[in-house]
Amino acid sequence: MRVKAILSFLAISIILLSMLTGSQGCANIMPPTGGPRDSLPPVLLKATPRDSTLRFAGKQITLVFDEYVDLDDYYKNLIISPVPKNMPAVSRKLETISVRLKDELEPNTTYTLDFGRSIKDVNEGNIYKNFTYIFSTGSYFDSLEFKGKVILAETGGVDSTLTVMLHRSGEDTLLRDQKPRYVTRVNPKGEFHFHNLAPGTYYAYALKDESGSYRYFPSSDVLFAFADSAVVVGSATPDLTLYAFVAKKKDKAQDEPVTGGNNRGGATDKRLKFSVNLLGSQQDLLSPFTFTFQNPVRNFDTTKIRVSTDSTYTPLAGSTKWESDSTGRKWSFHPAWKPNTLYHIILEKDFATDSLGYQLLKGDTVSFFSKNTTDYGKLNLQFQNLDLSRHPVLQFVQNNQIVASYPLTTTTFTRELFLPGEYNLRILDDENQNGIWDPGSFFGTRRQPEKVKPLARTINVKPNLDIPIEIDVNAVQEAGTENKPGINRRTGTLKFN
Repeated sequence: MRVKAILSFLAISIILLSMLTGSQGCANIMPPTGGPRDSLPPVLLKATPRDSTLRFAGKQITLVFDEYVDLDDYYKNLIISPVPKNMPAVSRKLETISVRLKDELEPNTTYTLDFGRSIKDVNEGNIYKNFTYIFSTGSYFDSLEFKGKVILAETGGVDSTLTVMLHRSGEDTLLRDQKPRYVTRVNPKGEFHFHNLAPGTYYAYALKDESGSYRYFPSSDVLFAFADSAVVVGSATPDLTLYAFVAKKKDKAQDEPVTGGNNRGGATDKRLKFSVNLLGSQQDLLSPFTFTFQNPVRNFDTTKIRVSTDSTYTPLAGSTKWESDSTGRKWSFHPAWKPNTLYHIILEKDFATDSLGYQLLKGDTVSFFSKNTTDYGKLNLQFQNLDLSRHPVLQFVQNNQIVASYPLTTTTFTRELFLPGEYNLRILDDENQNGIWDPGSFFGTRRQPEKVKPLARTINVKPNLDIPIEIDVNAVQEAGTENKPGINRRTGTLKFN
């Protein structure tokens, strides 16, 4: 009996142990929880063929990492130079990334595969940044370099999404018909740097290439830059600055929303619709009064508009001159505004007829106060190292929009009345002296864009404040940085940190 009991106990123990083992075998294996978060990118353990291989003759490249990896938008992130006719097939499985080359490789040529930000780990998405695999089909590596910067000509800023390209030929049709020889990215400071170049003569371009085609077709929203002359890549190639521009500027007036005024009614409403440019129901002393119509105006009858400043609506003495912009949608007049005065603009129903034949259903009156002089600050800017031969134009910028601009004919700029607020300052080199920035042209007559230089990040104009500010034009804010200017309260000098 005792032996039986022992045998039964052993049998039951074995069964329980088997059940426990079986249940563990069927369970999902979960990674341990808790502990510090993984913040390290994947580590390359092995490359086949190895990185920096000479006399490369294969079609397959295998990269093995220390953890599971993923590929993020590799078609846009992966840059191969020289640029292939056909993009390679790239795949990943667990810890491995495989690259299968489709093109026949050129003899005695150095190839680079820049993965950019495409490789990351699966769990935390840590990016293995700017990993570059290099090989040569010859017995040596091309080792020449070429670097520079791309600046947005209209603002003096940068765009890190631009691509810089090197072509073998300077024929403009090649930009539309052929891929470049070499390609690289622009960093957040607008800088580019080519490595492993073969010696020779190249033509440099920059392009906002969202499609990944490496081809340039001028349109309303494509940034593009070109060098005036060829770049000879050798042992000491000088740096190059490219100025990017949009060849065709979209007419903002066509997309301008029309709000306020008498803009009411549905799709079948046939009333004349317009807005006015008042600042919180007040008229700026420095600006014209402007009607912006929804449609171009076919007939604008100034005899059916009266401007008055009294309760009897007696017209102001003298004529009121109205002017239209090139679209026919904006009509303005700019009198010598009296400060803190109530104005009435009395409109007869047929004062204006738009391109659809719409008029007001009845007469209307627009009433507003002009601002007071105490609402404004004073400006006294004194420029150092300002080159007046470049016909500089001073631009005041808020929220990336130019709100005021003034040609500079001396090194001092003063205004008794200036709207308070924070402004960025820029200097436009206005070559054709038309007061506005002009883009460049590549196809046909080649012309570089006019250049804009950002002088400072912010100046603060306050009501009744008059501090002379000295600005060194050569001490510009570096594109792509977060330099903040400050005013020395003792001297009133604008400082750049």
